[in-house]
Amino acid sequence: MGVHSSNSIRGIKNVNQKKLVGFRLVCEGPEEYGVEIPKTFDRIESRKGEIHHLVVPSRLIGAFKASETSPEDDGYWVCYEVHDFEDIPEGMVSLVIPAQKYAVLNFTGPASRIYKVYDDLHQWIGEQGYKRVPAKWSLEVYSKWSEHENDVELCDPVM
Repeated sequence: MGVHSSNSIRGIKNVNQKKLVGFRLVCEGPEEYGVEIPKTFDRIESRKGEIHHLVVPSRLIGAFKASETSPEDDGYWVCYEVHDFEDIPEGMVSLVIPAQKYAVLNFTGPASRIYKVYDDLHQWIGEQGYKRVPAKWSLEVYSKWSEHENDVELCDPVM
């Protein structure tokens, strides 16, 4: 049985401000992120009970900026959304994502194929007359995560 993936563009969506708590990863390159992100998903999952005020306990969120705007914004955040920041667990960080307009694509399949799907989303954004804003936060909202099967909403900032 072969590994399959599917994706469908959901359209444009306004997303309210999000408060996130989790781990920040800073790696040398895409290959290292490909190795470290799954480890970090497992690590945060095992420490989920330490995070207060979870919005949706089954939904992990990855956050990153496609273009580096500052050293503080470099990296990939693996987080849970919270209603309020309280007693951030040791070794974790908090991050506020401002309200933003996103082009959204649903992806189901192995994590290793996610980055390729962004090309489809970027092409659709241009075809619809929107402009990407790589200096703002991109979100990957996981309703299911494993090494071989993911169900994720890819949210690319647009204007």
